[in-house]
Amino acid sequence: MNSRVALTGIGLESRTSAIAPLPRGGRKPPAAAPFRFTAHEVEEDADHRHAELFYLQKQIQSQTPMVIMLADGGRVEGCIEWYDRNALKVRGREKTLVYKSAIKYMFKLGEAGQ
Repeated sequence: MNSRVALTGIGLESRTSAIAPLPRGGRKPPAAAPFRFTAHEVEEDADHRHAELFYLQKQIQSQTPMVIMLADGGRVEGCIEWYDRNALKVRGREKTLVYKSAIKYMFKLGEAGQ
């Protein structure tokens, strides 16, 4: 029995005519890979990214007291313990996780007036 004939009695004939037949072997074609946005453009920000990583690594190794000014006007003081692509961990009076997207700018503690 043909499947289209069986479905016409149910009223699905318009839907079945729009379905594309499967390729040989009855397998579906592979689905397209999902598109993912990246946080940074890989080629355009490569030099900027390397400079940022070098600066942060230098401040971590020397345990430089830093002041981090946040976009909302807040201020975090302390030494940077570690970083990743999206955040910094700062050890001051208390340990604080600061998202990079919330940072307006940062400087060394003794350089405020220079």
